[in-house]
Amino acid sequence: MYKLLGEAVETALALKPLVANANHCEVVIAPVFVHLKTIADRLEGSNVKIAAQNCSTETKFGAHTGEVSAEMIKDVGASHVIIGHSERRQFYGETNESVNKKTKAALSFGLTAMVCVGEMLAEREAGNAETRVKTQLGGALGGLTVSDMERIIIAYEPVWAIGTGKVATPEQAQEMHGFIRRTVGETHGEEISRAVRILYGGSVKPDNIAGLMKQTDIDGALVGGASLEAESFARIVNNI
Repeated sequence: MYKLLGEAVETALALKPLVANANHCEVVIAPVFVHLKTIADRLEGSNVKIAAQNCSTETKFGAHTGEVSAEMIKDVGASHVIIGHSERRQFYGETNESVNKKTKAALSFGLTAMVCVGEMLAEREAGNAETRVKTQLGGALGGLTVSDMERIIIAYEPVWAIGTGKVATPEQAQEMHGFIRRTVGETHGEEISRAVRILYGGSVKPDNIAGLMKQTDIDGALVGGASLEAESFARIVNNI
């Protein structure tokens, strides 16, 4: 929940030329709901795509005050939606069941779902990190077909490394990314597990992205604080 409209537009327009030659990766930014249409319009024709930060479980218009449907997100020019971010799970009652419903809603309207998973510090210290992430994956991806999985991006965000300045070592991140890929292989087949993109999120910065991206199973980054400044985000994009 950052930036008023003018600030958001300014940041997006500053980013546009800085990543214009980034043909090696997909660039997506996620403004708040009320800025989506304006920024999508201003970036039309560029290589910067737009994501919403959340969507409703509901797919039909109706008495769902305060909710924003996947169809509405698609209608204003977004192509992606972040689902199940740790803050949504931790502070706003998001569950594995609601993540699954939101993912299916997003896919039903042609959006790419960026599904987040990750463990709390206590779970990692207790040796339960993989169990937690496997449960989240099973809940989020349950019932999805092979075709559905082609429009899924998984983001691993260790909750203890978000906004804390801590970052999982590249080796720690790779270990979990490899586990996620193997888990997807068990549920949806080896071909999908090889193809699915798995992003790392957790205090990603320009000075640590290179080490993370050297890891076999890290395909990109879900960037938080460092995306608020166009120059720092562009440096991450251009070093992916």
